[in-house]
Amino acid sequence: MTHVLIAGAGLAGVACAYELAKHHVDVTLIDRNDYHQFQPLLYQVATSQLPAQDIARPLAAIFAKHPNVRVVQSEITDLDFATRTAVTADGTSTSADYLVLAAGARANYFGTSGAPEHSFPLYSVVDAERLRLHVRSMLESSGGPLDVVVVGGGPTGVETAGAFAELFAALRTMKHRGGDADVYLVNHGKDLLAPFSERSHKYAHDKLLAHGAKLKLGVGVSRIEPDVVHLSDGTTLATRTAVWAGGESASEVASGCGAAPGRGGRIDATADLTVENFPAVYAVGDVANIPDADGKTLPQLGSVAQQSGLWAAHNIRRDIAGHDRKPFHYKDKGIMAMIGRGAAIAEVGAHRHQVEGPLAYAAWLGVHAALLSGAHSKIDAFMSWAWDYFDRDHAAIVECHGEPKRIAWGDEVKPTI
Repeated sequence: MTHVLIAGAGLAGVACAYELAKHHVDVTLIDRNDYHQFQPLLYQVATSQLPAQDIARPLAAIFAKHPNVRVVQSEITDLDFATRTAVTADGTSTSADYLVLAAGARANYFGTSGAPEHSFPLYSVVDAERLRLHVRSMLESSGGPLDVVVVGGGPTGVETAGAFAELFAALRTMKHRGGDADVYLVNHGKDLLAPFSERSHKYAHDKLLAHGAKLKLGVGVSRIEPDVVHLSDGTTLATRTAVWAGGESASEVASGCGAAPGRGGRIDATADLTVENFPAVYAVGDVANIPDADGKTLPQLGSVAQQSGLWAAHNIRRDIAGHDRKPFHYKDKGIMAMIGRGAAIAEVGAHRHQVEGPLAYAAWLGVHAALLSGAHSKIDAFMSWAWDYFDRDHAAIVECHGEPKRIAWGDEVKPTI
């Protein structure tokens, strides 16, 4: 039986493994965690809108009906494209007929002094839970700055700043000291949501201000210390909570696998998603620079990751059957961001038809529901959560009284987080 080794259990890796599993291909899936995380909703864990358990599903549950998938929970310490071999932290070496690199991304601090030590990235469930507990600790403390500084004006930065602004506004209505906190969004560029249209830039700008966020645009971060963020214009912001959403680069494992990294430290994929000079190696998801039909690099989006993982599985199956591989064709679902309750922006489809407000939120929900269903067949809980999100705000109550409200995954197996 053909053996496929998949490095990484994010959207791309799970999509690839699940498709191959359905067609009786022998798969080994390696990840440092024993769960699959739904990365687009990490900021909601960080701001107490969802508990960590509800965006992380056990890999054992996902592949419970597929004994041909072997899940290995371990850190990959070495990856060799030439031999299609992964070495894990315990020294175990695993080789296969095909290797799929789907190791995801990590924060790119661009050499900013103090950023790795004193800021909070949002690239994993652990990151999000660490930030949530930190904010709760700050709100329970008796002194010191409560302000939050979000670095980066892309979708993650805008969504995180909007969520914190809403949290603090709700705390004000409860007469909680957290209501005195401000949220600052710092962005090196003068526009928020740079890949979006000018109209979207203005919409995001106006909505964040309406939610109470304070914007520092056209200025960078030069240094981060435990209780202050230094900006490139010489000013400072007092904070013990700096959230880093300023960019990403490929997972570290991509740097020593045998292929020269491209932009962002990512591996350049060819049209059929294999790596040049390594015809049995595929690079998919955020660890890869994936070309579209015109040769331009696609953005690091959940939909790109999931579709590329699925496509790699299809091409591996074509190889096994003796058929030609097909170039990757991305179905563009658009780009979108949620800025807060009732405020979202979506540019849908290849022609970027623009919608705002509740209709944009519906589009945001549809895309995320589709992505979520790739790892979980029951969407009703997700839809129920979405309705509740706009019906009432519970994040402030969570910070004062308890845990975020749950969404049941419907599985007895629980992730270890």
